[in-house]
Order: sequence, then C-alpha cells, then structure tokens
Amino acid sequence: MIQFTLACAAGHKFDAWFRNAAAYDEQSARGDLACPICNSSQVEKALMAPAVSRSSEKVALSAGHPEHGAFLKAMRALRQKMTSEADYVGDKFAEEARKIHYEEAEARGIYGEATKDEVVGLIDEGIEFMPLPNVPDEHN
Repeated sequence: MIQFTLACAAGHKFDAWFRNAAAYDEQSARGDLACPICNSSQVEKALMAPAVSRSSEKVALSAGHPEHGAFLKAMRALRQKMTSEADYVGDKFAEEARKIHYEEAEARGIYGEATKDEVVGLIDEGIEFMPLPNVPDEHN
C-alpha cells in the first residue's frame, strides 16, 4: 500500500491510499479520482515529504489548538450521522460494498469493518468508501 497526498484544482489537499504507484496512475487515467471536499475530478499528486522508515508505527496527533473541542464535536456528530443513517454490516463490509457497487444489492449506506487486504481489493476495484472518523468518546 502507498499513501499519496493529492490536491484538486481548487487547492483542497487530501490523502488517499493505493495498492501501488501504478494503481494511482490507472485510476487517474480513468478519471476515477475526485476531491472529497468539492468533488472536482481535476486531481493530481501534491508535493509530499518522503516516507522515512520507522522502527515502530506512529500516528499523527494534535493538542492545544483553540478549535480542538469544536473539531471533536463536529467529528462526533459526523460519525453519529453516518452510522445512524446506514446499515451496520460488521465484518461483511467489503462483501456488501461490492454487492452494492455491482448492483447485486440495494443501494444504501453501510458501515462496518474490513481487513487491510479487503481495503486494498476495494480500492483496486474502484469501489468508493471512506474511513469513519475515529474520535474519543465525549467525557462530561
């Protein structure tokens, strides 16, 4: 798997995962890439810092920003909206996403879990999906 930072003609930047660099080239040539913010299909690779080999996995974190609380609240609301308006399919996510994509099942919103290999397969097939925001529970 390879992660590229992409940018649309309007300047929106976002990250996307591909099986390999050739998979990006193929999807780009077919016009399958779109900005998740404005839906522009004019998408290209953005300048990225090179990947550095690490001995352990790390995650990007942020603390102390004045909008931190508002951002978490918005992400919680988005996740709640997406899950409340979709069917939970558990570990059958990849299977159901394929059925919907290939019109073998009713078009509807779904959410669930998938393995890394299943995610790669969905990407290769050009099936649209996105990760759900993973935010901590609100503590009173």
